[in-house]
Amino acid sequence: MSEPNNSKYQIRLPLVLCLGLAAGVFVGASLNVKRGTSDVNQDVQKFREVLTQIQDEYVDTVNTGALVDDAIHHMLNKLDPHSAYIPAADRIAANEDLRGNFDGIGVEFNIFQDTIVVVSALSGGPSEALGIQSGDKIIKVDGKLLAGIGVTSPDVMKALKGPKGTEVNVTILRRNKEIAYKIVRDKIPQYSVDVSYMVDSEIGYIKVNRFAATTFEEFHASLKKLKEQGMKKLVLDLQGNPGGYMNMAIDIADDFLSAGKKIVFTNGKEKKYNSDASSTARGEFEKGDLIVLMNEGSASASEILAGALQDNDRALIVGRRSFGKGLVQSPFALTDGSELRLTISRYYTPSGRSIQKPYTDGDEYSRDIVSRYDHGEFFHADSIHFNDSLKYATASGRSVYGGGGIMPDYFVPLDTTLNSHYLNELYTSTSIQEYTFGYAETHKEELVNKGFEHFFKTFQVTDQMLAELVRVGERNKVRADRRELAKKKSLFQVHVKAQIARKLWGNDGFFPVINETNEVFLNAIKLFDRVQELNRRAM
Repeated sequence: MSEPNNSKYQIRLPLVLCLGLAAGVFVGASLNVKRGTSDVNQDVQKFREVLTQIQDEYVDTVNTGALVDDAIHHMLNKLDPHSAYIPAADRIAANEDLRGNFDGIGVEFNIFQDTIVVVSALSGGPSEALGIQSGDKIIKVDGKLLAGIGVTSPDVMKALKGPKGTEVNVTILRRNKEIAYKIVRDKIPQYSVDVSYMVDSEIGYIKVNRFAATTFEEFHASLKKLKEQGMKKLVLDLQGNPGGYMNMAIDIADDFLSAGKKIVFTNGKEKKYNSDASSTARGEFEKGDLIVLMNEGSASASEILAGALQDNDRALIVGRRSFGKGLVQSPFALTDGSELRLTISRYYTPSGRSIQKPYTDGDEYSRDIVSRYDHGEFFHADSIHFNDSLKYATASGRSVYGGGGIMPDYFVPLDTTLNSHYLNELYTSTSIQEYTFGYAETHKEELVNKGFEHFFKTFQVTDQMLAELVRVGERNKVRADRRELAKKKSLFQVHVKAQIARKLWGNDGFFPVINETNEVFLNAIKLFDRVQELNRRAM
């Protein structure tokens, strides 16, 4: 009889499974879970016995720490899709997006033909202070060659990021001259408001990419700036915003709602996790017309904000059904520096609806967005069927539904003509970034002197420019698809123009151009008459 040929995964799986249940109580003990003390002690003891037996008796040498991590992950997957365990080594990186800053030298970079090219020195960072410029090539970090060796973005991040106050020696190549810099790392701000600008003399636009520690401060400043420019109507773009801190969503909702309006309430097993948030009298934009953009990538805090505004009949929601995450997580630090993000409550919109979609089947939950696409929900609003038992009413009596995301008041189907496999390949190979960066550098003085408004209204991407882009792609091993390029020429032109604008004016240049391909935005700016009708109903 032959010996079974088991994979490493098959060998480890029984160990992981037997540890899973015990690991739950092990973590529970660390969090002072309030249940029978004798039960906790018995389970912790069992967990220790299993670990000891594996360490002492198992046929192979085993990393018990890794087994514990696997067991915790397995256990949390049995609870819900959003409770998570973050090992100590990953904790800092996992929290950077929400913290609103990170430690580093402060450059945005791209890698073109195995060369690290500085796109921009970030405002207020140490690289800007030292005079590092767009177009500089980073060739060495602490004496180690990083050019022409197949370097990746993670390699660069690992080399350049580090604790505030530490030094890093960077050698850059500028117009064939090597320059050595000693850079002291510092806090580098990360912005959660991508852009704010006036679409016309009355309509303002603000895009929020996540809800981090600094989001309300950024948003409030943007709102005041646009009001000073004459804004009377606002488009708030939450498309693709995965959420973040709930209190940031509450504070932004408060800017739109008059005093005493319910924003959100939470309910958990422990009373300390029950809360009820209402608006105050400090609102910055309580009267102006408001449209909120959402899609299947808008989740969590985005849904809290949209749900509060929809239920209070304060905003028209435009786009497609949101993700459907109505569970609230809280971080708990563990003794080894790792972190447990545990679901501690559910949140509910003012009308009382939970927008959490079902998660009893984990595989089905993970496939939900693909399933929506497959059965046509991205293209036809009537393909969505809500349960009448989950029907609620807004302040003016409009019907809304719980149990699976925020359904927009005005549905915008996905425009598949805005997709191109060839354009995607030019992006993933960084060919479009390389070409537009070079074009912007060559024509910078001319374009900047004329200003963005002139560029926005008059600049045209020519056939010659597109031919040059194709050649850059071919050099980066992207096979030319001239038929696709001809068929979707206007799409390619918008993306090239938007990327040139980004190199010269940052997000302030990029978003006004790229929004010409944003079908949800283009529909929304035509719908302010419906907002006025909504406001009349809410009175």
